[in-house]
Amino acid sequence: MALDEKIYELRRDKLRQIEALGQKAYPTRFEFTHTIPEILLEYADKPADDLDRSRVPVRVAGRIMAIRLMGKAGFAHLQQGGQKLQIYVKSDAVGVQGFELYKLLDVGDHIGVSGYLFRTRTGELTVHVEEITFLTKDLLPLPEKWHGLTDVELRYRQRYLDLMMNPAVRHVFLQRSRLVQSMRRFLDSRGFLEVETPMMQPIAGGAMARPFVTHHNTLDMELYLRIAPELYLKRLTVGGFDRVYEINRNFRNEGLGWRWNPEFTMLEFYQAYIDYRGVMDLTQQLLIQAAQDVLGGTKGKWGEHEIDWASSNWRRMTMREAVIEYWPERAGAKPALSDFASPDSVKTLVARFNSGHVHIAYDPKEPTGKTIVNLFDAATEEHLIQPTIIYEFPTVVSPLSKQKADEPDWTERWEIFAGQMEIANGFSELNDPEEQRRRFAQQLAQREGGDEEAHQMDEDYVRALSYGMPPAGGVGVGVDRLAMLLTDSHSIRDVILFPLLRPEKGSTQEDIPK
Repeated sequence: MALDEKIYELRRDKLRQIEALGQKAYPTRFEFTHTIPEILLEYADKPADDLDRSRVPVRVAGRIMAIRLMGKAGFAHLQQGGQKLQIYVKSDAVGVQGFELYKLLDVGDHIGVSGYLFRTRTGELTVHVEEITFLTKDLLPLPEKWHGLTDVELRYRQRYLDLMMNPAVRHVFLQRSRLVQSMRRFLDSRGFLEVETPMMQPIAGGAMARPFVTHHNTLDMELYLRIAPELYLKRLTVGGFDRVYEINRNFRNEGLGWRWNPEFTMLEFYQAYIDYRGVMDLTQQLLIQAAQDVLGGTKGKWGEHEIDWASSNWRRMTMREAVIEYWPERAGAKPALSDFASPDSVKTLVARFNSGHVHIAYDPKEPTGKTIVNLFDAATEEHLIQPTIIYEFPTVVSPLSKQKADEPDWTERWEIFAGQMEIANGFSELNDPEEQRRRFAQQLAQREGGDEEAHQMDEDYVRALSYGMPPAGGVGVGVDRLAMLLTDSHSIRDVILFPLLRPEKGSTQEDIPK
């Protein structure tokens, strides 16, 4: 029998003994007067004499994180809301049965206690217990006190233990919650309406990505898990909602990595009657406010770097300017803007880059705009630590954004980078139905050529645009990636409570003791 199974059986026996003392094995509630955080907030600074005079009565519950027995008395620490409070249990105070119950308790059990507050000789705020109520038995051993939960994959797989044993992990998710609250407050205060759009869609649209496919039995139809809410949100601007947003779950059937999880959270918002520069400014303000709300200021640690979100620290460059700015010295003289103008000149640029740097595959059949984006990714992203806005993207990779009036091969689109990754994307929304149909057709041709991420045709969306969509700017912000940056977390799995993992090796339901 494995050690965990032995402990499981021993604790089941203790649970039977606890029931024999007249305690319920799994009671439904405990009437409390305070939470542990409330007690610490109100009484942490109270002198011992004040506590002795007032004899503050409390009823409080929590999980036992440490327990020790010393003859006819003992101490334990209860944890609730990420904070701990000591309790003192004495046989004379709780009675024979109460002390028998105390002796049957283990680290990990939930109990409720009633008594009064005092300070021990060492000055620690403590509950002098007069009554113990059993609430739940922990049948499996918690990780060792001094080693904690250190196995990274086990931490992700058993997040409940991770949150229990690692205060820093709990803090990350509290900060993530503050981030989402900040975004909502920012947009609500500016007249945006929060809405919900379908998560199962007949056409995977709004982004260029491989979808997850499912099937609806009653309707006998194939559906796709949402890769983006964009086309539905823009339908709402057609319907008259001029400012809308959604904090949404998206699903993309793509690889795993430190920046990628197949299920992730995005903020998307759309505002009528402004263009990409308007939403660019608005998004910058939103991110600065989020940093202030989460960090308490504009500066935050990111590995060996410090990221400063203050507006004076932001840079703005076109994609072409960024490639020129960060062109590697080993690849020769910096390019000129004219080097991006034709397929032949871009081919020459790639050859020059490959001669002195990382190799970029060049496919003459691939649109020139895609090649430029590949060049940008290879030459530039590693340098974008501080908040940087890159604008003007090739039309071929921007099927839903408006073209520049003077350069139709480029669009009014931007992305925000920080910490070497993209965290937001926005553009002037394409609202010409005929041009949108042409772009969809172009994407279909790429799809037929083997590009599984190319956009599908959406006839209803084209029809919606035909009723007249106002000029608008739209934005998507990666909540998970922004949470990574604001909590100094270097894997997206560290900011998602239950990230997708490969099946546990050798794990079956039989592994759980019965």
